[in-house]
Amino acid sequence: MAVIAMAREMGTRGGDVALEVADRLGLEVIHHELVEHDIATWTGMPESQVHRLLEGEASMWERWKLDERRMSRYTALEILELAARGNVLIRGWGATYLLKSIPHVVCVRICAPMPFREAVLKNRIGLKDTATARREIERNDAAHSGTMQRLFGIDWRDETLYALMLNSARVPIEDCVDHIVRMAQSPAFQQTPESRKQLMDQLVLARVRSALERAYGAATNRYGFEVEVADGKVTLHGATPDAEFIADTIRLLQDVEGVTGVESKVAHISFVSYSV
Repeated sequence: MAVIAMAREMGTRGGDVALEVADRLGLEVIHHELVEHDIATWTGMPESQVHRLLEGEASMWERWKLDERRMSRYTALEILELAARGNVLIRGWGATYLLKSIPHVVCVRICAPMPFREAVLKNRIGLKDTATARREIERNDAAHSGTMQRLFGIDWRDETLYALMLNSARVPIEDCVDHIVRMAQSPAFQQTPESRKQLMDQLVLARVRSALERAYGAATNRYGFEVEVADGKVTLHGATPDAEFIADTIRLLQDVEGVTGVESKVAHISFVSYSV
């Protein structure tokens, strides 16, 4: 049940690495169309708009209208659902950040210096002008960095997100593939009951947050609820004067897939009014 999360820069031949790794390990490569279709279904947004947002191509007006916290939650939900299926290689969309704490997930970055990337891009799309290639690479890098910062508050180039970083200008593609395959097959990255539990708890938490948003919209956290998940059991923390809201929330979450129980530690408080 191998799971690989890969970030690759334009012009590094990371796509070639991903395809070869997937072929060697029998994995499904998750292309952007699948992720964008499912996120569009969750959010009710057109797929074309989801694509522009995730690729950093959205207009200022589209970004202004976007509820970035909502987009972040649904992107996380989709990535976790895919990882739970197993035998997948997920490229981009913040997967390396979202899955970095899951012990059996191999998080990889394929990088290369700018001259190499320029040469690859020029050869791939028939460009003769190096300056044009550089502008396109820089535009793509900036767009991706902006999207990851807005959705997850991260710098996707942070080395701590990755178990393995490979410079494809120095390491031949076949050797890059060999390194990733060996890591995915090593004992350190085999799924265990504990690592599976960690993944499923994160997935259940994402499902719970999605259910709360669908039920209550922007008012989901109006009482400052905190949600924890352990072994599928959901625990609610916080305080509210609305006892009915607590009961409704418990009933709602009991029907979420993967939830094994719901416990409320939410304090019921009463407002006291004083007259002068």
